[in-house]
Amino acid sequence: MKKKDIKILLVDDEPDILEIVGYNLTLEGYQIITAENGLEALKKAKKYHPHLIILDVMMPEMDGIEACEKLRSIPELSDTIITFLTARGEDYSQVAGFEAGADDYITKPIKPKVLVSKVKALLRRFKENASETPNVNLGNLIINREEYKIIKNKKEIVLPRKEFELLSLLASKPGKVFKREDILDKVWGNEVVVGGRTIDVHIRKLREKIGDESFKTIKGVGYKFVV
Repeated sequence: MKKKDIKILLVDDEPDILEIVGYNLTLEGYQIITAENGLEALKKAKKYHPHLIILDVMMPEMDGIEACEKLRSIPELSDTIITFLTARGEDYSQVAGFEAGADDYITKPIKPKVLVSKVKALLRRFKENASETPNVNLGNLIINREEYKIIKNKKEIVLPRKEFELLSLLASKPGKVFKREDILDKVWGNEVVVGGRTIDVHIRKLREKIGDESFKTIKGVGYKFVV
């Protein structure tokens, strides 16, 4: 996919942020769409189907957390990457963002060149994952990477992008213990900085949706998928 075909939706209630971030990403060749609040973001996301959405947290009409949850419920946007770009860097705010379905959390202020680098890393991770083997079949669980679908007991389960990628990684080699650092590298990429609790949050959500018995914690090491 060429840069000119990649659509990025910027959502922030500060015009200066939209202008600065939009300008720098436009220089890189991306298509830029803007919105000033969560409600407007939902409308434009449904219309344009962006590849990446960059969301502020504190906004009028609808905040970023609620907007992210609603975006993740739209089937057509299941493969869209969502990252927060916000001045709120507290752990609880980051956890709320990941629980809402975000793929990453970037804290303001950030230099334009650094932000561009992070955007490239997120989009590169998307391309790498898209080229992997489409299907994983484990008895009553089917993981279709090509269509980003999870089928368990003949019922479809909708997962946010990073939960899907984490499940796909662990289920690719049942019984293997994946170290935390390997999970961060393969799912988030070593160029994307995420909080230390990120994996734990995503594993907890997967236990709730796929089944607690499918995941085993190896204390001090990482996680493995159990068939």
